[in-house]
Amino acid sequence: MRQFHHVGVITDEPQPNEIYVSETKVYVTNPNEHPYKIEYLRFEADTPVTGPVRDQPHIAFKVPDLEKEIEGAEILLGPFQAMENLKVVFVLIDGAVYEFMEFTDGSEFGEF
Repeated sequence: MRQFHHVGVITDEPQPNEIYVSETKVYVTNPNEHPYKIEYLRFEADTPVTGPVRDQPHIAFKVPDLEKEIEGAEILLGPFQAMENLKVVFVLIDGAVYEFMEFTDGSEFGEF
């Protein structure tokens, strides 16, 4: 079952407490620290991320089985290990960008 996790918003401004994701060369904030569950993404100039994931906001859902969730979906990026206990994939559904997140035990980032 999908569980809402956050909305991702692109920014060029550094944000407090950014976390660096080396796989995609992006700085992100922890949406659990924002009152409206916003994750800010600030991409480095040489990020490998292009297209809708780089240019559009996204909505993210925590899912129990990433592989099952992406069956038949148009994959834009991933799946990849974003953090030690977090695997993600970005997909396009009806013109909108979605992120599906699979957490393993012990991930504070995934806790509400």
